[in-house]
Amino acid sequence: MKINDFNWKIGGQAGFGIVSSGLMFAKTVTRGGLFIYSYVEKPSLIRGGHNTYQVYVNKKPVYSQRKQVDLLVALNSETVDLHLHELSVGSAVIIDSEKMRVDVAKLKRRKIKVYDIPFNRLAREAGGQEVMRNTVTLGATVALLDYDLNILEKVIKEQFSHKQADIAKKNIKAARSGYRYVMDNYKTSEFKCLLKPQKRQGRLMVITANEATAVGAIAAGCKFYAAYPMTPASSILHTLAKFGPDKGMVVRQVEDEISAINAIQGAATAGVRAMLATSGGGFALMVEGVSLAGITETPIVIVEAMRGGPATGLPTWTEQADLQFVVSAGHGEFPRVVLAPGDAEEAFYLTALAFNLAELMQSPVILLLDKYISENHLSLPFFDTGRIKIKRGKILSDKAAAQLGEKYRRYKVTKDGVSPRALPGQKGPVMFINSDEHDEMGFSEESAENRIAQVDKRARKINVVKPYLPPAKLYGPRQADITLVGWGSVKGPIIDALAMGGFKKKVNFVHFNCVEPLPKNTLTLLQRAKKLVMVENNSTGQFTRLLRAGTGIEIKDKILRYDGRPFYPSELIQEINKRFR
Repeated sequence: MKINDFNWKIGGQAGFGIVSSGLMFAKTVTRGGLFIYSYVEKPSLIRGGHNTYQVYVNKKPVYSQRKQVDLLVALNSETVDLHLHELSVGSAVIIDSEKMRVDVAKLKRRKIKVYDIPFNRLAREAGGQEVMRNTVTLGATVALLDYDLNILEKVIKEQFSHKQADIAKKNIKAARSGYRYVMDNYKTSEFKCLLKPQKRQGRLMVITANEATAVGAIAAGCKFYAAYPMTPASSILHTLAKFGPDKGMVVRQVEDEISAINAIQGAATAGVRAMLATSGGGFALMVEGVSLAGITETPIVIVEAMRGGPATGLPTWTEQADLQFVVSAGHGEFPRVVLAPGDAEEAFYLTALAFNLAELMQSPVILLLDKYISENHLSLPFFDTGRIKIKRGKILSDKAAAQLGEKYRRYKVTKDGVSPRALPGQKGPVMFINSDEHDEMGFSEESAENRIAQVDKRARKINVVKPYLPPAKLYGPRQADITLVGWGSVKGPIIDALAMGGFKKKVNFVHFNCVEPLPKNTLTLLQRAKKLVMVENNSTGQFTRLLRAGTGIEIKDKILRYDGRPFYPSELIQEINKRFR
């Protein structure tokens, strides 16, 4: 029997409450001190289609999903057909033969346990409608795992607290009916998995990278957010719309992406920390605005949550194919920083860092997420907001601004390239903000000498923030036969693969949170490696090109995935063992 090592999956048609029930299950086991990683799959449809929500549970922290499913909750027969290959000997499936046509004999021949539960009827008997069938299966799942039903009931009460009181009561009754049905009709001791709550210091939260980014923006003092909804970035807007106003943030859903980037530049010019979030197609519309921020030296933070492209591409699937685009986006030359969190925890702290970097160098900072971490939940200890130190750079005090008066030069050529920054409304300074090339005062100026001075000035600013950039991080042993290299969201599957310990050779991992510019320890870590292997969710190995341009090191061996799905730890282990014997 497996204890506190369990992979659960629920599937059904959109509208069956797949995501809400999956999130409730994730919270239920997390409240018992266990760790989870969730993985959601849904088609790019407005309505309908097959949806799944998978939760991997373990006694230790986990950062990715698993391939083999221990318990499949099938809310329709299609779920069994589509995911039968994910079940192994001893796995189980929950079905409702009163409403579904399933070849039970076939499942039993494959030694898969079948728990036939009339969850549609039980949902109706609980006083609700069949839409509560998902809650019935949650109670049944808890019974099979010999887990604490009281924890689930508390989670259900919280989940429906914003609705009428009888909704929560009916769902709790539905969960109890599923729990009792299993206890009365099956020997739960025959199920191969068991979950036991474990004591730990402090509670765990269940959070996505998008939610963590929104919370990080609040912690960093962001006061203006503008966005046009675009999957998979939209939940940042939803989260900030819910919590931002109470923290003094203005949150606007604007009419299009061009309006969004112009709106945050207006706010940033006025001295407010400002941010937007979009996906690849939306960012494409913003590129002229990115260049505007570059030449006007306006500190803005842009979140680009990647999905499969090009064009509309795969709206609800994942990819890391916008890297080269984002690093190079914008006409002309100007500095920018591109950060790439590997999970929700890094998303929180890197978002806060992004605001500091933007104001220290008065230029755009871009945060690269993707659907994999943007919409999948992870269990983490609560963030330490005490680690967030706000650095606003060269903003002039009212007194200093008044003393400069008409001598103030917004684009003053300085040794470090960063000019003193006055804010509109301060008494004394006269400010000209110009998108044409300009002199120190801001007046249009096209002389060769001025052009060189301003381009060089802007380029020097990147050196101001280099000491604050996160270094590349080594996971695993210092010396290894094979060094995996990756950035952003490939972190979770790779570090879980290392923890699983199935490699035939000694393997370690170099992970990059900062992809532009490259961290100062890049050469040291890569030159030390015996064999470098790049791991990326794109078809061309985009980060290998950045590394080659920045270091001269060419990584020839690549493991690339570009089918819209993430890497699985077990698949990485198999691929490395097959290639390097």
